[in-house]
Amino acid sequence: MAYFEVRRGISGASTRKSGPLLLCALALALASAACNRGNADAPQGPAAMPVRVQVVQEHPIGDVSEYVATIKSRHSATIMSDVEGWIFDIRVHSGQFVHKGDTLMEIDPRRQRATLSNYDSQLRSKQAALAWAKAQYERTKALAANGVVSQQDLEQAQSAYDGAAADVKAIEAQIDSSRVQLRYYSVFAPTDGIVGDIPVHVGDRVTNTTPLTTIDERAGLEVYIPIPAEHARDIRMGAPVEVVDQSGKVLLHTNVYFISPQVDTGTQSVLVKAPADAAADVLRSMQLVRARIVWNTRPGITIPVIAVNRVSGQFFAFVAEQDNGKLVARQVPLQLGEIVGNDYDVLSGLKPGDRVVVAGGQNLADGTPIRIEQRGGA
Repeated sequence: MAYFEVRRGISGASTRKSGPLLLCALALALASAACNRGNADAPQGPAAMPVRVQVVQEHPIGDVSEYVATIKSRHSATIMSDVEGWIFDIRVHSGQFVHKGDTLMEIDPRRQRATLSNYDSQLRSKQAALAWAKAQYERTKALAANGVVSQQDLEQAQSAYDGAAADVKAIEAQIDSSRVQLRYYSVFAPTDGIVGDIPVHVGDRVTNTTPLTTIDERAGLEVYIPIPAEHARDIRMGAPVEVVDQSGKVLLHTNVYFISPQVDTGTQSVLVKAPADAAADVLRSMQLVRARIVWNTRPGITIPVIAVNRVSGQFFAFVAEQDNGKLVARQVPLQLGEIVGNDYDVLSGLKPGDRVVVAGGQNLADGTPIRIEQRGGA
């Protein structure tokens, strides 16, 4: 029994000495865990958004008006037949280059050839009659010289001979006319050029008012621009003209060189022309195009349409600015003018040197950190 008491006493003393140490270790562990948890829960700054920017630059801006214009050629010919008939043969195809005098089509010539053959037969008959009348005249002339026949008989023989000669000349004239007419049954190219659309087919009946095709030279192209009559006084010789495609890309820079002195009564417009040979490789005769008249130019700045946002009727754009050593996006209100091509004319809100966000701005807000990946227009 004494031994048991002694062991119990020793064990109790040891426990009393180690208790405070365990409590301290536990407190340190809890404090460390709290610190680590506090560090993990600390808010991190938002990641910078990648964007592309364009540096705003001042350049001449034109006050322009855009119209629907037509490309025409001074050397364009509409081909029609001089005679009526059936299309017998078509010897060319659309887009083919032909030389002056080349045969384009044949109108059925068989009826005209039959007429010519009939005239040839009549000519032989008339020539035979002329030969007989001439022989009669020569015989009567000899008899009259010997006093065998009267002067009246001689005059009648002379008249018969002259009539037969006139008949021969008349039928020869008809033959010449028929031969010329027969040539009209072949349709020839009046000039060198490219064959346009061929709306007729073999077997179609055509008249002298039926368009058969067109021949266009790749030269002499002009832009025909109808200007409303109220703007006629504003147009001037030499005014810049831009021809653009559907995407706004400029195909041709040219200048006005003709202003009609008259107003078209049907459209109440004034015809303005500008040469277009410089873009003959991309423009075609009778093509409808967009043409811009540049009335005057002034210094200004523009912004791509894709960089502009609209909220409640107000236009905005994001520009890249430094804020406490970081690059952020700032939303700036804009006053804009007309769209020219793919750009807005900026009336206020930007200045030369501003870096406008042109890509990556869909999810931006004012003050969002950004990172420039590519700087366009720098």
